[in-house]
Amino acid sequence: MSTKVSYKRYKWALDTGTRGKADRSYDLASPPGYNPSAGQNYTEVARESDPNQLIIKKSWELALGPLKQVPMNLFFMYMAGNSISIFPIMMVGMFIMRPVKALFTIQNTFKMIEGSHAMGQKFVYLLGNVICVAVALYKCHSMGLLPLHTSDWLAFVEPQARMEYSGGGVSLA
Repeated sequence: MSTKVSYKRYKWALDTGTRGKADRSYDLASPPGYNPSAGQNYTEVARESDPNQLIIKKSWELALGPLKQVPMNLFFMYMAGNSISIFPIMMVGMFIMRPVKALFTIQNTFKMIEGSHAMGQKFVYLLGNVICVAVALYKCHSMGLLPLHTSDWLAFVEPQARMEYSGGGVSLA
């Protein structure tokens, strides 16, 4: 007499019982995107988790920070307008003071950075902050806050007279 027990297998059932690995019909399929040969190569993961590589990566992120702020600063300066009022003047003051403070604390910012990339990172950080200051000074110039003519600081010199006014593409002389 045969004592064969038949198991009814449902689509949603998972049998973790007595069946061994010999029965391959009950194994689950690999998930989409799984590559069994990729698990054997750990060099990429080890390289990314190397402390020296992480320090270099973080220091480059720090060095590129001011350059990443330039488009945002340009947008905010555009939105502030060219009128002489408290809001645009405060915005321009903030856009000048923040990079200037960062330039004075460049040694403290890169105190922990060592290696062959340190000078390049300091140069990129310095360049980004100088660009931010230059953009803010251009905004001051477009608002008319920079004294560029001698009549701006000398009382006895007459201001420059406009020779021509233009509006709408038509010259009005």
